[in-house]
Amino acid sequence: MPQMIVLDTHAWFWWINLEHQRFSASMWAALERGETLGVSVGSCYEIALAARRGRLLLPCATSQWFLEALEPSGVRLLPLSPEIAGLAVDLTAIHRDPFDRMIIATTLIHEATLISLDRVFHHYPELRDRLLA
Repeated sequence: MPQMIVLDTHAWFWWINLEHQRFSASMWAALERGETLGVSVGSCYEIALAARRGRLLLPCATSQWFLEALEPSGVRLLPLSPEIAGLAVDLTAIHRDPFDRMIIATTLIHEATLISLDRVFHHYPELRDRLLA
């Protein structure tokens, strides 16, 4: 069974918008292997909020973008579960962003690899050997 890759919010946006030059060589190699791609439900919130605040320009309504950026693109939406919520709270206290913590916990629960350029993620000991940056 192929390993799952969880895309951080910015990585998901780049993947959908074909901004492949933004990925490092190691990220791109993992993506090209055709492994299962997933995103945390928290990334949907971050995309919607960024679009609402004008920090992100979507080519269509947010709800339509989600429809196109998930199943048709081969990206699985990974829901928030009580197990993920509990783990997100219990992670090492590196920073307080609850959505980043949900993304990290989602990665760990799914025993996945995380693709992210978030520099804070390197400080999480829980992500050792699970982070591609």
